[in-house]
Amino acid sequence: MESLYEIKEDGKSHILGRVRDRKIHYDFGAILKYLEWKGQSRYGQKFVLDPIDKSTVFNLCAYTVADKELCEKLGLDLRKGIFLSGPVGCGKTALIQLLRNLIPHRKTYQVIPARNIVFAFNHLGYKIIADYGNAGPICLDDVGVEPTGKFFGRDCNVIGEILISRYDRYPPRIPLTHITTNLNADEIEERYGSRVRSRMRQMFNLIAFPGDSKDKRM
Repeated sequence: MESLYEIKEDGKSHILGRVRDRKIHYDFGAILKYLEWKGQSRYGQKFVLDPIDKSTVFNLCAYTVADKELCEKLGLDLRKGIFLSGPVGCGKTALIQLLRNLIPHRKTYQVIPARNIVFAFNHLGYKIIADYGNAGPICLDDVGVEPTGKFFGRDCNVIGEILISRYDRYPPRIPLTHITTNLNADEIEERYGSRVRSRMRQMFNLIAFPGDSKDKRM
């Protein structure tokens, strides 16, 4: 028996696919329309999904809805998190926020600015590293622009330590970790060291916006 997979919001119905054999078969065209509608309702009418970003958005959607066959073709491992990189202003944070709305029937990640975590560390100390190291699914947003942590005069690379803590529980016990960043792999290593970069290879699928992706804030 077949039924519709429908999301209802603000009095509007969005048909994103069909349920067949207890599995949702998504319509990716419908998903893109929904994401654009959701983006406009949240960020304003100027929000659009730029055609230049189509491949990036498609990969992210396939991963988010956990289409196993498609992810296998795209080289995406559903056991790993997402490392989403791209130029400043290309829409990484907006998109990672919007994608959570595709799967209201599943537990999803919190999106937390990396700089806010460092500010909390400066106030509360190493408890913050333990808390986020053991937290549920999270997306560390805007990684690489946060300041160095400092607690009682001691410097600490807070985000690097959190990533190592989460890696030490991976797999299979740790919930997924996602990242958004403006940095490339070499810059990640320079900022966090070879130890963190090595672990990232095992923790993340790399999905990148095109280098010429437009600044959506302009």
